[in-house]
Amino acid sequence: MKSPILCFLGPPGIGKTSLGKSIAAAINRKYVRVSLGGLHDESEIRGHRKTYIGAMPGRILQSIRKIKSSNPVMILDEIDKVGTDHRGDPSSALLEVLDPEQNNSFYDNYLELEYDLSKVLFIATANNINNIQPALRDRLEIIDLSGYAVEEKIEIAKRHLLPKQKDMHGLKPNSFKISDTVLEKVIADYTRESGVRELDRQIASIMRSQAKEIVLKGKLKPTITLKDIEKILGKPRYSNELYKTANIPGVAVGLAWTYVGGDILFIETQLSEGKGELKLTGNLGNVMKESASTAHTWLEANAKKIGLSIADFNKKDAHIHIPEGATPKDGPSAGITMMTALASAFTGKKVKPYLAMTGEITLRGQVLPVGGIKEKVLAAKRSGIKEIVMCWQNEKDVAEINPQFIKGIQFHYVKTMQQVLDIALT
Repeated sequence: MKSPILCFLGPPGIGKTSLGKSIAAAINRKYVRVSLGGLHDESEIRGHRKTYIGAMPGRILQSIRKIKSSNPVMILDEIDKVGTDHRGDPSSALLEVLDPEQNNSFYDNYLELEYDLSKVLFIATANNINNIQPALRDRLEIIDLSGYAVEEKIEIAKRHLLPKQKDMHGLKPNSFKISDTVLEKVIADYTRESGVRELDRQIASIMRSQAKEIVLKGKLKPTITLKDIEKILGKPRYSNELYKTANIPGVAVGLAWTYVGGDILFIETQLSEGKGELKLTGNLGNVMKESASTAHTWLEANAKKIGLSIADFNKKDAHIHIPEGATPKDGPSAGITMMTALASAFTGKKVKPYLAMTGEITLRGQVLPVGGIKEKVLAAKRSGIKEIVMCWQNEKDVAEINPQFIKGIQFHYVKTMQQVLDIALT
C-alpha cells in the first residue's frame, strides 16, 4: 500500500517530531530525520551531477544509505521553512519526493538511476501552513496538532518532565514532591506558550536550585511550596489580572491565533472632536484595517437601530488602537471585537467584564466563522475569561475540545452583529 504523506501542523514545542519517532517505534521501522529549515539549494534534495567537484547524493538518499533500510519512517522537519534562491526551488524538488504517483521512480542526479521511495513513510512537520507551496500542500495529509491545556501540561510535567530533569540533575526520584497546585502556578505565571519547552526550562531551574540545596545544606524540604517557587523563579512573569476587566467604555477583549498558540488582544477605542474619520494604529495588517472600516460603516448605517446618534459619527473621529505596537498583527478574527469596541465608545456603555470574542464581520451585519478555535479558547481559559462570543458555525470546533478543559466558560453562538452587541454591552 502507498503510504499517505502525513504533515503534522502545530505550534513549536508540542512534540511533532517526537510523535514521528513514536510512530516509527510503534510500526517497528527505522527512524531518520531530515531537517529542511533554511534549505535553499535544489541539489540538496536531488543530488549533484558527478561532473561537479564535491558532488554527493541528495539528503534523501544519504539518509536512506545511513539508516540501511529502504522503508524507514522519514521525518521532514520544518517543511514550511524551505527557502528559494537562484540555485533552484527545493520545495518543487520535494514534489517528486512526496508525490505517491511519482516517487516510485525518484531520480537522483548523483546516482544516475531511478530509486523507489514509495516504501518510505514520510512525515513532514510545520508551524505555519501558509508558508508551504500550494502544489506541495496539496500532496500532504495535514493533521492539526493544537497546543496543550493546563491540565494536559500538568500531566506531561508529572509523567515526563519531572522524572527526566531529576535524573539529569542527579536527584533521586523520591527526594521531594511537587504538587499539582505548584505546577499550575509555574505554568500560569512563568510560561506563555502552546508547547512545553519553556515549562521544561522552568522545571530545570527548580532542579538546579534543589541540587544546590543538597550541596550546601545536605538535605531537602520534602515538598516545594508556592513561596519556594517565587524564591527560585523570581516574581511571576505573566499576570492574568490585566485581562480580566476592561473598566472603561471603548475597550473590548479579542482572541487571537499566533503560530505559538492562542493569545488575548485588547482593542481600545477613543473618540475625539473631528469630522467622522477613522484612525488605526498598532501595526495592523490589511485584513484588520478592512475589518475596522467595515465595522465603522456598519455602525454608521445602522445607528438608529443600535441607539447611536448619527451626529456623533459626523462630528467625532474614532481612533482604534491595539497595544503592543511593535508586534505585527493581521488576520480575519478581530472584526466583531473592533465593532464592539467602537459601539461601546459611541454609546458610552462598558463591555461586559470577563468577556472575550472572535469572529469576522460583513457589511450585511453577519458574523463569519474563523479558525484556531481550540488555541483561542484555551488562551481565554488561561486568562480567566468566563464568557466567549463566536460565530454559530464554530460550535463544531468547540465540541472537539475536551469538556474538562473548558469547564466554567459560557459560550454565546451568534449569527448577526446585533446579537453580539446585545450580549457584550451592559
